[in-house]
Amino acid sequence: MRGPVAIPATLLALALASGAREAATREQSPPHDKNLKVATFSGGCFWCMEAPFDRLDGVISTTSGYTGGRSVNPTYEEVSSGGTGHAESVQIVFDPARVTYQKLLDVFWHNIDPVARNRQFCDVGEQYRSAIHYHDEEQRRLAEASRDELQKSGRFTQPIATEIVPATAFYKAEDYHQDYYRKNPIRYKFYRYNCGRNQRLEEIWGASAH
Repeated sequence: MRGPVAIPATLLALALASGAREAATREQSPPHDKNLKVATFSGGCFWCMEAPFDRLDGVISTTSGYTGGRSVNPTYEEVSSGGTGHAESVQIVFDPARVTYQKLLDVFWHNIDPVARNRQFCDVGEQYRSAIHYHDEEQRRLAEASRDELQKSGRFTQPIATEIVPATAFYKAEDYHQDYYRKNPIRYKFYRYNCGRNQRLEEIWGASAH
């Protein structure tokens, strides 16, 4: 058996640099258009969080991904195992001249179970926790006000479990997760129903659910 082959320092440096670039490719960058803004929400399975925001006039794009964790460029397998600290999330690019952040908050609340802790419907674990990841102080203020108003409404006997935390690195999920509800409509509807998502949302929100 031959001994180990020495790798020239220049080739090693190039390999490391290439690996670093590859590792960074899935981290989302801010929109180029300065008139657009970003919102990030965690509401359990990210397949189910794209559709309600896509229906809003003024939403430019929705992206399923992972945020709030410790590792760089996590995979679906790593996140779903519960070991990275990330939550399945959706990042929204929107035009504030056409849709307000307050409206996005309203849609978010009506698509989650706010009192479920470290779970949403049939999905259990911190990777399915609900959270609002604010990008500036105005988003923080509006998020906290909406949570407090919801808590005072008397709709819930339990405390609101949804976290309100600063936005951190957001990593785009694998391509097959993007627009899943459009690519696989039958499987998507089957999942929502079997997970009890629609039923619980209607129990909480009534006619205004999802």
